Amino acid sequence: MRLLVTGGAGYVGSVVAAQLVEAGHEVTVLDDLSTGHQDAVPEGARFVQKSITEAHDALDGVDAVLHFAAKSLVGESVEKPGRYWANNLGGTLALLDAMRDRGVGRIVFSSTAATYGEPERSPIREDDPTRPTNPYGASKLAVDTALSAFAGIRGLGAVSLRYFNVAGAYGRFRERHTVETHLIPNVLKVATGERASVSVFGTDYPTPDGTCVRDYVHVADLAQAHLLALEAIEPGEHKIYNLGSGTGFSVQEVISVCREVTGHEIPAVIGERRPGDPAVLVASSARIQRELGWKAERPSLKDIVSDAWDALSVNP
Repeated sequence: MRLLVTGGAGYVGSVVAAQLVEAGHEVTVLDDLSTGHQDAVPEGARFVQKSITEAHDALDGVDAVLHFAAKSLVGESVEKPGRYWANNLGGTLALLDAMRDRGVGRIVFSSTAATYGEPERSPIREDDPTRPTNPYGASKLAVDTALSAFAGIRGLGAVSLRYFNVAGAYGRFRERHTVETHLIPNVLKVATGERASVSVFGTDYPTPDGTCVRDYVHVADLAQAHLLALEAIEPGEHKIYNLGSGTGFSVQEVISVCREVTGHEIPAVIGERRPGDPAVLVASSARIQRELGWKAERPSLKDIVSDAWDALSVNP
C-alpha cells in the first residue's frame, strides 16, 4: 500500500514507519520537525517537511494515513491549552478534510490513555468512562469523537489506538524528546551522567511499594499493532483499542531494573506526590487481542529497558 505517516520523524511514528517499510509498503513521512528528527526517518521512506495542515499534495495516491503528529506534553497543555486544541484537534480536522478531498478513506490514529483521566477500575477497558484531566487528553478524545462522527457521516474507516506507557527502542529508533517527561529515559539519563538523580513523586500510594504503578509496552510491539489495525479498517466504522502489556510496574521497580541493566547506582530523590497522579494505570488489551490477534511479545521490563539502553549507548 501507499501510506502517509504524519509525525513519522518522532519516536513512535519512526518505528511504525520503519516496520511499514520492512513490510514492503511505500511510505511517505510528513513531519514539520518541530519535535521530530529528520535522521529518524527510516531508509526507504520519502520525507516531506510540512505540517499536517499542508498535507494535501502528500495525500495524492495514498491508500491510508497513520497519524502521529501531535503535541503531547501534559504540563505544557495546561499552560498553553490553545496550542493543543489548535494542533491536535484543529490540525487533525484539516487533515481529515484534505483526506476527503483526495479520496483517502482510511486512518489509524495515535490516541492515548490520557483520554480516560482518573480510572474507576484497573485494568482499564475501552468502554470505561472517558474523563480527561488535562487539555492534552481532552484534545485527543475530541479527535476520537470526530473520527466516530466522520465514520458515520462520510464513511471514513478509522482505528484509534490508545497507548499507555510506550518505552524501549527498535534498532536505532529511540526516544529523543527535547523536554523528556517519561520515566525510563529520565532514569537512563542518570546512568549516562546527564542528570544527577531521578525524582520519585510519592511513596505513600496504595501499591506494594508505595510508588505509582504503570503499564509499559515495548515500542516494537506497539508498532505491530498499527500494522494490524491498518488491515482491520472497515469503511464507516471507528474502532478503539487499548495498547498495553496488561502488567503494571512501580516507579521503584523501574529504577531497580535500570540499575541492574546499566550497572549504575542511579540515585533517587524522594519528593511529594504530584497532583493528579493515579496510583495505578494498567490497560486491558483484551479487545485487540480478541479482534486483531495482537499481544505484547516483549512484556519483560528488563527487555524494554535493555533495548532502550542499547540504543542510547550506540546513538547518544
